[in-house]
Amino acid sequence: MIKKYRKNMLNSITKHILHCCLLALVIVIFEYVSGALSFSDAPKAEINPLADYGIIGTTLLYLLRALTFLSIPQVLFNFFGLVLFNAFPDKVSLKGSPLLAPFICIRVVTRGDYPELVKDNVLRNMNKCLEAGLENFQIEVVSDKPIGLTSQRRLREVVVPTSYKTSTGALFKARALQYCLENNVNELADNDWIVHLDEETLLTENSIRGILNFTLDGKHQFGQGLITYANEGVVNWITTLADSFRVADDMGKLRLQFTMFHKPLFSWKGSFVVTQMSAERQVSYDNGLDGSVAEDCFFAMKAYTMGYSFNFIEGEMWEKSPFTFFDFVQQRKRWIQGILLVVHSKAIPIQKKLLLGISCYSWVTMPLSASNLILNGLCPINCPQFVDVICAFVVAIGIYMYIFGVIKSFSLSRFGLSRYIFCICGALATIPFNLIIENVAVIWGLFGKKHKFYVVSKELRPAITV
Repeated sequence: MIKKYRKNMLNSITKHILHCCLLALVIVIFEYVSGALSFSDAPKAEINPLADYGIIGTTLLYLLRALTFLSIPQVLFNFFGLVLFNAFPDKVSLKGSPLLAPFICIRVVTRGDYPELVKDNVLRNMNKCLEAGLENFQIEVVSDKPIGLTSQRRLREVVVPTSYKTSTGALFKARALQYCLENNVNELADNDWIVHLDEETLLTENSIRGILNFTLDGKHQFGQGLITYANEGVVNWITTLADSFRVADDMGKLRLQFTMFHKPLFSWKGSFVVTQMSAERQVSYDNGLDGSVAEDCFFAMKAYTMGYSFNFIEGEMWEKSPFTFFDFVQQRKRWIQGILLVVHSKAIPIQKKLLLGISCYSWVTMPLSASNLILNGLCPINCPQFVDVICAFVVAIGIYMYIFGVIKSFSLSRFGLSRYIFCICGALATIPFNLIIENVAVIWGLFGKKHKFYVVSKELRPAITV
């Protein structure tokens, strides 16, 4: 048993070391290819930008180059998060008996447009909880429309009345979540825990064990873990490979901010969220219109402001990437609009949202900073070498995050070596697509109608046979 454990640890550590070596290799190669680092003594060609482009043109080119620096904080968090912590941990081990765990409510919020999807996933999650040995739990589905779930001891359906209004006029998912906290609706005690899932989110045994360890520890009021998107059948390969970046973001930036600082410095996601009932009620989702588009982001920053602590939860949950490109754009558009509302909200102190604001504006200015990819060739300018090194480092980390996301999401034994390598190449090939999508989403988000909540379809419709 001890030998087996040591072997697994060696495999885990070996994988992490190889991943760190690959990351270093990608950085060095890109620094060299981009010309930021040169092993040649040949002098570089001198360029006089003032003579070639004039004062206005030169100023504009340097300002565009400077926009790259907005992404440095999150790039550093991703780099250190991927390097400092084991990126390939073994199976999560329980640190206590499930019988001693506090009551856990697994809360699924849905608009009710896809009842069959909700029913199927509730059944799967119920079975997974029982298989993992979870005893003291309940699955609660909160919907704007009746789902028609079969009533049983461990399953509760809550339908939000159309007449319900919060005190600040919160809408969409925030309104439904706040309804669950009302005295005449809530059935949970202050020491109970809530696991927030989207309607398409699937639990795994590792995530359940991670949640149990988190609740048994009880040191932090809020927690979140990894979500992957390439499990079981892949519906849209391009959007799934594009989402490999989000997997790396979870294991890098998200993990570092929660494990080392226990604060949502860059906010968090809306699924695989674990909260203590008393803390959630104190923070609340009743945050007006500004807190309704990206209710998860507003909630996290408000909890941070109130002094609550966060931690990273081991294990992973499964979701699907958007099935269509239109849904993919709409999803990103809502995120950018919602985060901008949080960054500009007077309810969150500036010092608490500083890193979130820098990250948000590195996203907002993406159409401008992305123009450097073209302008560097058409209108080259002289920069100090450290500037070129930093810019190349930022791009190299971005490229590697797609590679790592595929390595983390796809199983080599399941796909085989050739398909595995093809998936990595495919993820790299989606970078231009993702860049275009993100730019479209930013422009649409800035100039489109605000305070809208687009729900991405994640229901697989059966094929029609004639």
